[in-house]
Formats: sequence, C-alpha cells, structure tokens
Amino acid sequence: MPDQAEKSLYQKHIPIVTRSVKGQFRTFKTAVMLLAYSVYFLLPWMPWARVSAASQAILFDLTTRRFFIFNLIVYPQDIFWLAMLLFIAAALLFFVTGLVGRAWCGYFCFQTLWSDMFIQIEHLIQGERPARLRLKNQNWNLEKILKIGASHALMILVSMWTAITFACYFSYAPTFVYHFFNGTGVAGGYFAVLVLTLLTYMAGGVAREQICLYACPYARFQSVMYEADTLAVTYDAKRGEGMKGRTIPIQGLKTQDERTLAGHGDCIDCGFCVQVCPTGIDIRNGLQYQCISCGLCIDACDNIMDSVGYPRGLIRYDSERNMASEVPEPPRVIWKRFKVIGYAVALLLMTGLLFYNIGTRSDTEVSVQQVRQPLYVMLSNGSLRNRYLIHIVNKTESDQIYTIDVDGISPRSLDMRFFKAVSIKAGKGLSVNASVNLSAEDASKVREFNFLITQASTQKVIKVETNFNSPREHD
Repeated sequence: MPDQAEKSLYQKHIPIVTRSVKGQFRTFKTAVMLLAYSVYFLLPWMPWARVSAASQAILFDLTTRRFFIFNLIVYPQDIFWLAMLLFIAAALLFFVTGLVGRAWCGYFCFQTLWSDMFIQIEHLIQGERPARLRLKNQNWNLEKILKIGASHALMILVSMWTAITFACYFSYAPTFVYHFFNGTGVAGGYFAVLVLTLLTYMAGGVAREQICLYACPYARFQSVMYEADTLAVTYDAKRGEGMKGRTIPIQGLKTQDERTLAGHGDCIDCGFCVQVCPTGIDIRNGLQYQCISCGLCIDACDNIMDSVGYPRGLIRYDSERNMASEVPEPPRVIWKRFKVIGYAVALLLMTGLLFYNIGTRSDTEVSVQQVRQPLYVMLSNGSLRNRYLIHIVNKTESDQIYTIDVDGISPRSLDMRFFKAVSIKAGKGLSVNASVNLSAEDASKVREFNFLITQASTQKVIKVETNFNSPREHD
C-alpha cells in the first residue's frame, strides 16, 4: 500500500486580519459597544447613598455577604434568585436565537465586545488591512517593533483596567484603586487583577475568534434552536451565482443586464465579505457554525453593490424557507411559531415570578427551630418545657429592634430570660434561645402555636407556626 500522508491532529492557526467597513450593522455594533463599555466601566463609580455599606450603586460585598444593586439588597438566603436569573438568561438566549440566530454573539457577547475593541486598536496604530498585512509579512525592524509593541501594550492596559473595574464591583472603587496604585492593596486584589488581565488579553487580543470557534459551547448547540424561519446572515446564491457562477466585472460583464445575459450572477467575487469577517469565514459557502451573525459582511456587500450599481441584499438577514422559495419575500421576523412562543412564555413567567418574589420579600427573615434533644423536659412541678432557637435577620440598612411574643398559648408561658426584645444591626442576623413551659393540662391540649416577631419601627408582625411536643405524641 502507498504511504499515506500523516495528518496533524491540530489545525494550523491562520491569523485573521480584518478590514474596516461602514454601514448600518457596523454602526449598531459600535453603538452597542460604547453603551456596554459605558455601563461596565462607569457603573462602579456611580454613587448611591447607603447607611450600612459603601456609597456605591453596585457593590458585591463578600465580607458581609450582601449584594447591593441600587436599592435592592440581596442576601445568601436569596440564592434562588440567581437560579431564576440563569433560567431567564437561557430562555432569552433561546428566544432570540429562534428569531434572529446568533445575534447575541454578533453584538452583545463580552468576547465580541473586547475583541472588537482590540481590533480597533490595531486599526488605529497599524493602519488598514493592507498596511497591517504588509507589516505582518515584513522582517522585524524598528517600525514593526514600535507598531506591534504599541498595539499590544495598549491592549494590555485596556485589559488591566478591565480587571481593575471588575474588582471594583467587589469593593469600594475609590478606595480599591487608591490602595492598588499606592502599593498598599491586599494581595488577593493584586492576584485577581493579574489573572483577569491575562485572561482578557489572551481572549480578546490573542485568541479572539478561536474562543468563538473552539471554546464557546453555544456555537455547537445553536443548531437545535434554528428553524426554517429563523433569520440568519445568508448569501443569496441564486442571485449571486447565476447559471455560470460569479466572476469579476470585466469588459462586457459590468452591468447587471450584461451579466444576466451571459449567465453570471451579481457577485463580482471581490472578497470584501471575507475580509471584514471577524471569524474569517466565507459566507458564500452557506450557513456555518462559525458565523456570529454580526452583519459586517452585509455592510461590505451593500457597499460593493452600491459602487457597481446593483441592488442591495445579495447578503442579508433572511430565513432558509424564504431563500428556498421561487419568489423570496422581503425578510421579516416570524414569531408565531410553537418553539418561539414556548420560549417567550417561559421567559415571561420566570421574569414575572422573579419580580414578584423581589417585590414581596420581607425586610426581616425569621426562622424557628425546635431543639429536639430532648424533645421535651418534664419539670419538678409536672409542667413540660420545649426549647426553641429563633434566628432573625435584619435585611434593612438601619439597626432594628424586634420584640418576641407568642400566640395560641399564654404569654406567660414564654421564657426569654427576662428580655423579649433584641436589637440587630443592619444586615446582620441574631439567634436567641426561647423556652415554652406549659402545665400538663395545657400541654395535652396544645399541638401548635405561633411565635410573633414584631419590628418596632414599623410594627410589622411576622408569624411563625411551630409545634409543642408532649408525652401524648409518643404514647
């Protein structure tokens, strides 16, 4: 048998050098990018009056285990809110993908946003695509060292400030930044900034499209959410190829009528759509999992169509069903589909449930645990005693006083060791022991009673039902 050439297990990485483009999708991407950066980088510096924590609008205080989101304070007991948020995020992703494909990847994904920023840095320092290709292929000299070095130095600075901003969400931003650059910050802060700087630089400045192609799981399972009516960036092969395929606009094949008579399509094979693609694919090869639906190839093709006098829309957002029809209709979003409606219903239900839980949450949390070792104690006078552990969490931003009482039994049966009021600091919890003593006659009649915890400042009463154990339950 002839020797077969050995195939490498790894695909060689070919760096992608993109060309800049103008158009509606590029404008939208830029607007989203500026909005996202404004929110991310400025939000930790937004002041917000607080009593029990730093005056910062968004603060994830791990020391006190409280998350401050404007006027909302999230406690560890509210962990199910996180589960709801994750479900809502997944349902929203599925819903959007069912309608317009990978729009999240093309415009809103963090990897896309930071990669786009770093590409803009390269454009700014190294020049447009031809200049960057020339720089890439030339031998190392002073020009190449300065331009490439300046590009990556600026990327590292942006990555570092990204990491510092992320850390500011977990501490008071002015104090953290001051101590960080003053050299008096905590070791954990420096370590976190170092790791996040390296990860951001590697993901956005070095790996870039490799994260989308190989690391991101969404690229692999997106196909299960695509349907025939899902809008995606599509090349109109019928119009672009014609009977004899695409060709450059040489003499006799410049006007659309001339090309139609010769059997050629409208695509002039300029390659502009490939040059602007951040993942380096050729959209003319059909729908591919590497496509992030950013629409830059649409802008590129529309610009070329305008320059040669052909109609726009050779590359456009369209559905597979519409493209396959004899006479395609203008592209439109078709949402009346079982799968899409299902995503929308799940999204609305979970969002409504989350807001309902947030809106109805009490600013005081109370739990009562019965001490079961032993279940009860018989005193020398024949009465029975049950013991309880009452845990109260003050979820407000001010110190509160709470009084403890009982309902369903005599108030005199509650033994709180000479005090029935406790003071709890803002955002803190306190556990207190309580005993309930009932005569044998009363104990035989009582199975359940209520603890009443009253917040002194609002007179709001929280009722917690509990049991009273006695010998009758074990006869």
